[in-house]
Amino acid sequence: MDRRQISSLAHTDHPVAAPLSDASVRSLLDRALPGTGARLLDLGCGSGTWLTRALAARPDLRADGVDSDAQAVAAARRAVEDAGLADRIAFHAQDAAHFDSPHRYGLVLSIGAAHAFGGLLPTLKAAEGHLAPGGSVLLGDGFWEREPGRSILDAGFAADDYEDLATTVDRVTAAGWVPLHGHISTLQEWDDYEWSWTGSLSRWALDHPEHPDHAQALETAAAHRTAWLHGYRGTLGFVTLLLRRADRA
Repeated sequence: MDRRQISSLAHTDHPVAAPLSDASVRSLLDRALPGTGARLLDLGCGSGTWLTRALAARPDLRADGVDSDAQAVAAARRAVEDAGLADRIAFHAQDAAHFDSPHRYGLVLSIGAAHAFGGLLPTLKAAEGHLAPGGSVLLGDGFWEREPGRSILDAGFAADDYEDLATTVDRVTAAGWVPLHGHISTLQEWDDYEWSWTGSLSRWALDHPEHPDHAQALETAAAHRTAWLHGYRGTLGFVTLLLRRADRA
């Protein structure tokens, strides 16, 4: 079972692949969605949850979603078919960092996908290239709530993977972006996400005892749970920022 299959199973009960509640997603979209008739782009869209929710609420919008996971994109296409949104959302199975489009977008989203671009600022640079004049970016990424200790490093993180929140925002503003809003995921949101991640994967394994990947799924869930509870819980944070450039009228 590869990483993408594991992620798909682990997100069965929490389709937003980030520590954000449904209420937080709704609130962020309410603030971020552009004016009538605009286009949205999600770079690293996964199964398309953000775009599906956005366009279900706004019948005037159109969107593109990009992800390198062909299975996730296929699931996204099925979801929008079921939701009656297939004529307004197009999904593209390719590297989001090299996506090219004739359109310019009123809102570009990239939530928890900075690794696909090589970090926070490269993600913003990629998003900027797709923006319409006056467009915004909704960006979600990690930060250190406190200095990471040995337990974090033993869980597979490096101290320079992230900065603290203030430094993270300082780097964004130094690159020419103006924060319009921010949401810091709560510990409850993190706990809900992690229990769901490990629980969904474990449930699948227990429900499929004869499957050849049964043991691997249980071991992966247990290792993830240990890394969370004994490592990054309360240390790794997640911030979602609504940003706009001051030099793009």
